[in-house]
Amino acid sequence: MALIDVRGVTFGYPGHRAPLFENVHLRLDTDWKLGFVGRNGYGKTTFLNLLRGILPFEGQILSPVEFGYFPFSVDCPDRSTRRVILALKPEIPFWRLQREMNLLDVKEEVLERPFSSLSGGERTKVLLAVLFTEDKFMLIDEPTNHLDLHGRRKTAGYLRQKSGFILVSHDRDFLNGAVDHILAIEKSKITVMTGNYDTWDAV
Repeated sequence: MALIDVRGVTFGYPGHRAPLFENVHLRLDTDWKLGFVGRNGYGKTTFLNLLRGILPFEGQILSPVEFGYFPFSVDCPDRSTRRVILALKPEIPFWRLQREMNLLDVKEEVLERPFSSLSGGERTKVLLAVLFTEDKFMLIDEPTNHLDLHGRRKTAGYLRQKSGFILVSHDRDFLNGAVDHILAIEKSKITVMTGNYDTWDAV
């Protein structure tokens, strides 16, 4: 069992009186599928950025794994999707990408179309497929924004078969279908519990 160990993390943005997070302690199993919940503005994306090491903070975050992050920006979207992906991940094993795309119901012919011509849902699923070709702990921030109901159900089922991620979403059904633990921001603290969104909401 590998653990991400968050030790006494405190963080606040300059100019704010109170810290966003204060003395947060967490131990997260890298196999857990974690849904991350809390009101808008409470710091969910900020906490993901602390894990990624792109913001300064007090305390320690010890991780035996690297982090992957969704969403990520795409340069030159008028190029074919294949070329866009190669620019992002030059060493990507396309057999593995095709397997992940198939699990998300994305046809291989999408790779030959301009990335800019893909629907929002297709782009989301292609980028998630790219992400999951890597053996990292995934930080997934609001993936449902461009997914229709079928796409949300398919993507939730896809994530349910994975291990090792934190998923930010306001979609209750999506979280229920994808996660087995919940991280919850409550004021300046973060708590973790076993179960899905409904389990947490019933407490």
